[in-house]
Amino acid sequence: MDFVAGCIGGAAGVLVGHPFDTVKVRLQVQSIDKPLYRGTFHCFQSIIRQESVFGLYKGIGSPMMGLTFINAIVFGVQGNTMRLLGHDTPTNQFLAGAAAGAIQCVICCPMELAKTRMQMQGTGEKKSSRKLYKNSLDCLARIYNREGLWGVNRGMVTTLIRETPGFGVYFLAYDVLTRSLGCEPDDRYMIPKLLFAGGMAGIASWLSTYPVDVIKSRLQADGIGGVNQYSSIADCVRQSVRREGYMVFTRGLTSTLLRAFPVNAATFATVTLVLMYARGTEEGPQDCESSQPSHRAPIQQQA
Repeated sequence: MDFVAGCIGGAAGVLVGHPFDTVKVRLQVQSIDKPLYRGTFHCFQSIIRQESVFGLYKGIGSPMMGLTFINAIVFGVQGNTMRLLGHDTPTNQFLAGAAAGAIQCVICCPMELAKTRMQMQGTGEKKSSRKLYKNSLDCLARIYNREGLWGVNRGMVTTLIRETPGFGVYFLAYDVLTRSLGCEPDDRYMIPKLLFAGGMAGIASWLSTYPVDVIKSRLQADGIGGVNQYSSIADCVRQSVRREGYMVFTRGLTSTLLRAFPVNAATFATVTLVLMYARGTEEGPQDCESSQPSHRAPIQQQA
C-alpha cells in the first residue's frame, strides 16, 4: 500500500509544483552576463508573456512519469526500512529516508536531466522555431545515442549528494512535526495539520541541500548549445563562485520554497490519508503518527 499511496501523492505534487520548478531551473542556469530574468516573479511573467502559460509546464511529461514511480519507491523503501529497523524513532526516520533517497536516484537523475533540457528548450519563444527534442523520451534517447549511458546519468553524483541527506531531513522533519502537533483521526484540524507538517518538511529538506541542487542543474543543462562549459563538479563550483559569488547558491531559492510548501503538503497529506483510510478498516489508526510513512509517509523534486 506504501507504493500505491506514493504514486497518488506524487501525481498530485507534480501538478501543483511544476510551474515553480520551471522558474527555478531558468533562474539557476541563466547567464550572468546576459540575464533574461530579474527575479522569480519577473521570470513567471516573462514565461507566460513570451511562451504562454504552457511554457510553465514544459518538460512535465518526465516528472509525471518519473515522480509517480519515484514516490512509490521512496515511500515503499522508507516504510519497509522502518519495519526492518523495528523502532519508530527520529534517528530511524532519518536513516530510512536517506536510504530511500539514495535508491530512487537511479530514476530521479535521468528524469531530471530530461526535465531540465526540455525546460530550457525554446526559452523566450512562444513557438520554438527549432525543437531539438520532441518530448522527454526523445530527449533521453538522443542523449543516449550521442553520449551513451554516461550522458543519460549526467549529474548522478550531485543527485546522490542532494537526495540522500535531503530525504533523511524530509522524513525526520515530518516525523517531528506530526508528533509535536499531535493530531488525532477525529481532530477537525487533522488535515490542516498534515498539510502544514508536509509543507514545512519540504522546505526544511530543500534548505538543507539547495546549493547542491544549483550545481546539479548547471551540470545537467551544460552542453545544450553544443558546448560544455564545465569539466567536473569542482570546476562548476569554482567557475560559478568566481563569476557570481557565493550568492549563486541561492539562485531560484524563492520559487523553490514557494513550490516546496504546496507540493509537499499535497504529497504528504495525500499519502498519509490514503494509508490511514486503507489501513483504518484493519487497524483503526490511533493517531497521526500511526499513519505516517514508517507506518506512515512523505516526498521530494526534488526534491
